[in-house]
This record gives sequence, structure tokens and C-alpha cells, in this order.
Amino acid sequence: MVRTNKPTLVILAAGMGSRYGGLKQIDSFTPEGDTIIDFSIYDALQAGFGKFVFIIRKSFENEFRSLIDHKLKGKAEVAYVYQEFDSVPKKYIDPNRTKPWGTGHALLMAKDVVHENFAIINADDFYGREAFEVMAKSLSEKSEESYDFNMMAYLLKNTVSDHGHVARGECDVDANGYLKDVTERTHIEKIDGKLMRKDANGKWLPIDGDTIVSMNFWGFTPKCFEFGGQLFDAFLKVNKNNPKAEFFIPYVVNEILRSDKASVEVLKSDAQWFGVTYKEDKEIVEAAIGKLKAKGVYPKKLW
Repeated sequence: MVRTNKPTLVILAAGMGSRYGGLKQIDSFTPEGDTIIDFSIYDALQAGFGKFVFIIRKSFENEFRSLIDHKLKGKAEVAYVYQEFDSVPKKYIDPNRTKPWGTGHALLMAKDVVHENFAIINADDFYGREAFEVMAKSLSEKSEESYDFNMMAYLLKNTVSDHGHVARGECDVDANGYLKDVTERTHIEKIDGKLMRKDANGKWLPIDGDTIVSMNFWGFTPKCFEFGGQLFDAFLKVNKNNPKAEFFIPYVVNEILRSDKASVEVLKSDAQWFGVTYKEDKEIVEAAIGKLKAKGVYPKKLW
């Protein structure tokens, strides 16, 4: 295969949308039937991404392919990776578990199909055209042998829901714009107009709205797969009987940051982010996308 400098986009779409009440990744948000994934794919194509890898569950493969394949035919290479709760060594399979092991597990599952620089995103987040342009430019300029990774930054106050709690990666960034540490905050919520988070003991603590957070928009070279394998194995040993345990990308990123050969640059853009965690968020997202179409940012028919 002839290599180009076009990066790949990996899309995390194996979630079952328990808080949303269904599969967010295939739900429609416009009168034309567009999903949030449609806008990410459209923006990524415009920005120069040349391959798309979808991490999904086998249970909705046919429905997902019918939604995606015809839109990308002749435009980009497409691959699928399957993430299931039992996509782990047999000794770690828990019959009480019903969902996959989280975003870090999904990242590692993509190893066999991703051999070029790539970005990874959530299926249910709208990241904005400029964010894809900034990321694509950065990835296209890197060697596939590089250990220089990156992350698209957002402000916490612009990423929370009015309808319940969210999980975000809280980022510690140094003066030069490089990530020092990322902490997965699994419960952040607006309470009486103030942003609060729960600590490991369930105690409520305030958190600044201007905190830089990760929305799972990371940029990696294939070298990232050197990290995480042993970490995941150690995680499984401890959590194999915990049906709610999740292995997040920030765990892998922190392993990267602890190494003496890799770095994560924090990228910024003025792109508008919005997404859906709860069913009540849908109306807000529909209105925001409708405004973008009305302004001509997107054509009425994407495909």
C-alpha cells in the first residue's frame, strides 16, 4: 500500500448510550437525517483525513454499516473494529459484565488496523471544523516514528450538560502548552449554578469552569500502541470482577507522560463543541446544528 501523509480518524462508537436511552451514534439530529458522526466525518474529510476506523459492537454492525458505508465509498478507506466486553484474554472474562472496558480498551483494539498517524474521537461529540483542521495539520507534519502526540483542548464550562452529570479528563498543562497530567473526573455536575465534582469518596468539591479538559480528541502516531498493553493487563488483574470498571484513554496518556521519550502537546482552536449525554440535550444540539446549516457552514445535504 502506498503511504500518504493523510491521517486516519478513529471513531469511538461502541457505547450503548445508557444515560441517553439508546444509540446516540446513529440517532438523527437534523430534518435531513444527519447524525453527529456525519458532521465529524464531513469535517474530517474537508480537513484532509484519508481513512476512517469505526470501533463498534457487533450487535449493531449491520445498522451502522448501512448508515456509513455508502457515504464514504470512493472518498476514503473504511475499516471496522469490534469492541466487546469479552474482547480480553479468557481469564479476565466476567459473565456479569455487559459493556466493553472503556475508551482505553477501544484504543488498543485499533492497533491492527491503524498504521498511520491518527486522531481518535467520540461518536457523540460535535468538535467543529477548525478543530479537525488544526489536528490534521499537526498529524500530517509528524513522522510515524515520532513520540510527539497531542490533544485538542476545551474549557470545562463549555462542555457540561444542564441535565445531569458528565465525565471529563481534567488536564494539567505546563507553561509551554504541554500536558503534564490528565485526571479522569467521572462525575461533574452543575449544582445551583456552580460546577462541582465528586472525589473518590463521593465528596463534592468545586471545579473551575475554565479548567482545560479532554473531550477524547487525541492525536497519536502508531508509536502510542507501545503504551497501554501492560497497563491494561495490570488493570484487568485488579478489576476483572468489577463489572463497572472502565479503562480510559487518560490512563494510557498518563503512561505516555511518565515515559522519558514521549510528550503530548495541547492544541487549541476556536471551534464550537457540543454533544449529547442525556436525551434532554438533543434539542440543544439540534438547534445548534440548525444554526450552522442556516449560516452556510454546512450544506443542507451533507452527502
